[in-house]
Amino acid sequence: MGFRYLTNTPLERAREDYINILRKNGLEPMPETVRAQDAAGRVSFRAVYARICAPHYHACAMDGAAIAASLSFGATETTPVTLAAGEYVPVDTGDPLPAGCDAVVMAEDIEPLEDGGIRLRAAAAPWQHVRQIGEDICAGEMLLPSYTRIGPAAVGAMLAAGVLECEVCKRPVVGIIPTGDELVEPREDPGEGDIIEFNSAIFSAMLRDWGAEPKVWPIVRDEAGAIESALREALSACDAVLLNAGSSAGREDLSCAAIERVGEVLCHGLAIKPGKPAILGYAGKKPILGVPGYPVSGILVLEELLRPVLGLYTGTAPGGEEKTVSAKLGRGLVSGLKYREFVRVRLGEGPEGLVASPLDRGAGVVSSFMRADGILSLPQGCEGLEAGAQVGVRLLRPESELHGGLVVIGSHDPLLDEVSDLLRRTEPAVRMSSSHVGSMGGIMAIRRGEAHAAGIHLLDEASGSYNESCVERFFPQGGVRLVECVGRTQGLMLAPGNPLGLGGFADIARPGLRYVNRQKGSGTRILADYLCRKCGVDASKVYGYGREELTHTSVAAQIAAGSADAGMGIWSAARLYGLDFLPVCTEQYDLLIADSAWDSPAVRRLLEVLASPEFKSRLTTLGGYILDKPGKLRRRF
Repeated sequence: MGFRYLTNTPLERAREDYINILRKNGLEPMPETVRAQDAAGRVSFRAVYARICAPHYHACAMDGAAIAASLSFGATETTPVTLAAGEYVPVDTGDPLPAGCDAVVMAEDIEPLEDGGIRLRAAAAPWQHVRQIGEDICAGEMLLPSYTRIGPAAVGAMLAAGVLECEVCKRPVVGIIPTGDELVEPREDPGEGDIIEFNSAIFSAMLRDWGAEPKVWPIVRDEAGAIESALREALSACDAVLLNAGSSAGREDLSCAAIERVGEVLCHGLAIKPGKPAILGYAGKKPILGVPGYPVSGILVLEELLRPVLGLYTGTAPGGEEKTVSAKLGRGLVSGLKYREFVRVRLGEGPEGLVASPLDRGAGVVSSFMRADGILSLPQGCEGLEAGAQVGVRLLRPESELHGGLVVIGSHDPLLDEVSDLLRRTEPAVRMSSSHVGSMGGIMAIRRGEAHAAGIHLLDEASGSYNESCVERFFPQGGVRLVECVGRTQGLMLAPGNPLGLGGFADIARPGLRYVNRQKGSGTRILADYLCRKCGVDASKVYGYGREELTHTSVAAQIAAGSADAGMGIWSAARLYGLDFLPVCTEQYDLLIADSAWDSPAVRRLLEVLASPEFKSRLTTLGGYILDKPGKLRRRF
């Protein structure tokens, strides 16, 4: 080999060469299937998708009375509404919403009457205090991308979503062979010259903390044949081997020769202190690390060399300590004055530093804790914070995972989940943080310097074109680029078989039809508002037009559950839920990217993924997309 006994190789070069040769020899994550209940602390091998919605039924969110909201319309303090005993149903939190009801009135807002009726002094809005089907998780949504550490909240999310088993990365078994005539097992009365062997206990604890399984061999004496025999035995039973001590230039240092007899030595001797005598060896795809006997040296070598190698088995790096970081708030927060509030946030490194994007604050939304990178504390007496405010965030994951990533804020599309997963599979260091705030929200995030990219699909009603005129209006001085992504089919998602016989968008105005909408500011909502004007539909008279969902899949989930008859969305979401689909138009969904982020490694990798065959294959499977030249620069402003 080119590197020989007691070289002085720079650490960075040695680590890079070592990882590259192990990869070349076939070292990669391997799968095993475990119960979801046993998955905490493991790393997902492939993406995990929800099998059912959570909740899977419309659930009462308060103790009180379930009613048809329309029966309460007009109720005020001065003109209360009285409901007879048969016009409401007493419910407790968590009860299924009774048939014929679409709202819950809290117990404290109800005046019981002697005849069994109740009096209401405020009108109930449709679907108030109801946890709708899919409020937390929608069937078919990606719960976890590949190579992602599974936390306790993720276990709950999987079980809530009907995922009983998942594939995780197999934990590497690492053999530890302590060597040396002077070593003795731990005891209370060691003799003169005896050295208590405790390195294996330290290394075992480190390995467990990093997600590996240690297997410790009995102490091996300083004899060449014995060391070689133990090494061969460990290689046959383990995925990697640590040969502890016997790596320096001493009289009895036999480790390097043993490694050369069973495999190959890449490097013997590093330009670090302590830790210089380390040996980087391998047998095929199995690492063999010769570790110095001094415990501080051994710990340093494991931290700097073994820990990155273990990432090859899991696609991610374990460990990390709790820490607080400063970040810019991605959108405003409103808080009550009575409580100290803890808000779960996603963190990503935007063009101007870390950006904190608040997640759903609902007490029953376990998925938000699963996705959270940190917790923001709003003190008692605080009414809220404005977008752009600097905040302190307590980290729930290692800070190293937040840097060098990609922040995408804007319109929702399932393709972003697929991009995120492909990034994790091909470049684990590039972690994508995405927030679904609609096309206009994405444009504002780019203007404030809070995101690398924003998904947008904004229709210019005058020309019928998408995105360019809106970008010109909001960025008159330029500084952004529009990248082609996909054409996608928008239309009405309908119950299977189209039981109401809808023939076009204008039919949403039919009496009795229940509509479910997207949030204001989303491109789909803007399109629906435009179609209302074009078709002469009075949106204020469409039942459910004010009922807002944040994603296409959540709209589809409501229709599939039978609580709505129609809603605008993309074809892939309708297909996922087995819904009928009435095409309305083909729109252009693009990515808006800030000039300041254009040359960053994360954006470069994003564009490569968009142009990749794997991305095209995944979107073809989803259906409803037109892929011309995704990743191509459409226009620079």
